[in-house]
Amino acid sequence: MPPFQSDMNGTLISSKPLHNDSNTSLNGAIYHRNGSLNNNQEEKDVGSTDHDHVNLKKRVGLMSGVALIVGTMIGSGIFISPKGVLAGTGSVGLSLMVWLGCGIISLFGALSYAELGTMVTKSGAEYAYLKEAFTPMGKTSGPIPAFLFAWTSVLILKPALFGVVSMSFALYTCEPFFSCGPPDALVKLVAIICLFFVSSINCYSVKLATKVQNLFTVTKLVAIAVITIGGIYMMSKGDVMELGMGFEGTVKDPSAIALAFYDGLWAYDGWNNLNYVTEEIRNPSVNLPRAIMIGIPLVTICYLFANVSYLTVMSKMELLNSAAVAATWGDRVLGVAAIFIPISVALSTFGAANGSCFTGGRIMYVAAREGHLPKVLSYVHIEQYTPLPSLVVSTLIAAIMVLLGDIFALIDFFSFAAWMFYGATMASLLVMRYTKSDAKRPYKVPIILPIIVLVFSIYLVIAPIVQNPRIEFLYAFLFMVAGLVFYFPFVVMRKSLPYTDELTRLLQLVLWVAPSKYESELVAD
Repeated sequence: MPPFQSDMNGTLISSKPLHNDSNTSLNGAIYHRNGSLNNNQEEKDVGSTDHDHVNLKKRVGLMSGVALIVGTMIGSGIFISPKGVLAGTGSVGLSLMVWLGCGIISLFGALSYAELGTMVTKSGAEYAYLKEAFTPMGKTSGPIPAFLFAWTSVLILKPALFGVVSMSFALYTCEPFFSCGPPDALVKLVAIICLFFVSSINCYSVKLATKVQNLFTVTKLVAIAVITIGGIYMMSKGDVMELGMGFEGTVKDPSAIALAFYDGLWAYDGWNNLNYVTEEIRNPSVNLPRAIMIGIPLVTICYLFANVSYLTVMSKMELLNSAAVAATWGDRVLGVAAIFIPISVALSTFGAANGSCFTGGRIMYVAAREGHLPKVLSYVHIEQYTPLPSLVVSTLIAAIMVLLGDIFALIDFFSFAAWMFYGATMASLLVMRYTKSDAKRPYKVPIILPIIVLVFSIYLVIAPIVQNPRIEFLYAFLFMVAGLVFYFPFVVMRKSLPYTDELTRLLQLVLWVAPSKYESELVAD
């Protein structure tokens, strides 16, 4: 029998027997064990649920969840250039307080996302929450915030971040072999190889991708442990360098201190990544909040200890002028073993690339499933249960960015957009506290936490534009709202391009993918 057969609409569906568990009634209807419309949070391994659709499996446990948070938050920044906070504050004491404060703010944001993720158990993070909160406010206008988030994230933010960490991996892999720096063409080639290798892991198996994430998270924690222990050893010898200066040299300009928070919070970016894969978490009502409560304090401790260790052997000016802080530290503390540092940076960036690929493809997958992108991007491989089309497309976009442009500048100009959507998501939590006050919330945060994050989000949108206004920020904003040109004809009016059905069937046959649905949509009436 062929792997697919056509339904009445011409869409190919899987004709091979798919996983079907005890939730199937005698007449073939699908029910959850608790009989509700909500996602079954107790089910440990959900694959396909009927003969027409294939779903992703729940393969992310507590440890993998922590690894995804830690592994995507800690990239290359803490090893290479953790100096923006020190430059903005002017003193060691205040800089450490800002690092701690940024960790607390990130924890507040992540805990707010934990409430949203345990109430709205769809993957997609901001996209799912914005759609859930604002769609009831208007059939046409309500979904616009979610659509614009998907538009900006799918085409710019997520592929650009994936490309940046791959470029960082390529740079620190090639650099030891070139005394004057590796050629740009080689760096781009290695970055693209990294992109496709990481993507192939994620396309092949969710289980393999989580194992890779766990492994590389452990390696970067080992690297930070080495830096921490080295700093303690140097302190035991009496080498405290700048640590004894305390708050001496603290800047008085509030705007400079505010910008230090801006730099610090970007170092913590990634605290929301676990919410992109909520549907794949085992028992999300328990494991999602737990992973957040473990992961973000762990990253905060790592950042604090690493900065203290750097400042035991380097002066403030040396740290600010160093192009690679951890490498300078390694030369002074590790001696001939200093090669450990660039290896650690390469491993850390590879792990961050894997996490970026894992989460970035899920936004495209969920938005397509909800009708905001071509439907084929929501299809799932019938044997591996991975969102193959969305992973392939997001990788291709990232590769094009690496080849054609200054991807680092692109991130700078669109950075305010990410915090704009973080703020909108905090607003969605506040809205649903009122509009869905009776909804089940397995985890609920004090209302002050999302309000604090909302205020910081507003600042982080405005600060870079006010501090250094450039025409590129306007271009970035215009690109975001340009998504409406596609929203009204293709989403509201449901128009489609010629040969869309034929292309969909071709991709199904080539990629061996089938349609998917959110689990609660499969419950019988």
